[in-house]
Amino acid sequence: MSTSPEQLPSNGELGVEAAEKAGEQLEKLQNRMERSVENNVESAEKKAERARVEALESAVSVEKGGAEKKRPSEPAAPHRTRISKTEQNREFNQRMKSVQRTMAPTSRAFSKVIHAPIIEKTSEVVGATVARPNAILAGSICAFLLTTAVYLLAKNIGYSLSGFETIGSFILGWAIGMLYDYLRMMITGRP
Repeated sequence: MSTSPEQLPSNGELGVEAAEKAGEQLEKLQNRMERSVENNVESAEKKAERARVEALESAVSVEKGGAEKKRPSEPAAPHRTRISKTEQNREFNQRMKSVQRTMAPTSRAFSKVIHAPIIEKTSEVVGATVARPNAILAGSICAFLLTTAVYLLAKNIGYSLSGFETIGSFILGWAIGMLYDYLRMMITGRP
């Protein structure tokens, strides 16, 4: 909007008109803000009331033994409670069955045997006590080194080996590995 100097009113008139227009615009903006605040307050109150009603409905349905109402548009909230042992077992069995369905018949039979509860419990106990990784590793290394040394010594001297050398050196190495694990756990405090 370009205006020439002839079309502009004098300075006094321009200031009064500008002030009147600014005042009108200020009133319009204040009215808009008041309406939006009122609408927000009303909508917040309506939302709170709706939430109260839904909470009461779900509480009543839970008390009656019914399931809570779930809206299809809202995703389910994550479940934060502890899972019971029976639920864990049921979920494990369902997954095992679904995985075993995809296996070959021989693999399925083997899987059923090794995942039997008594076999799994025994395996866990043995793995946590006797068959510790460090003990097995130390036993293997010790068996290899000591058996090799005893074999070379016996060959040079002329003795024959009885066969217990490997087993005995493995047991010695296993004991060393268990001692190492025990000392490490005592020092660091972690298994």
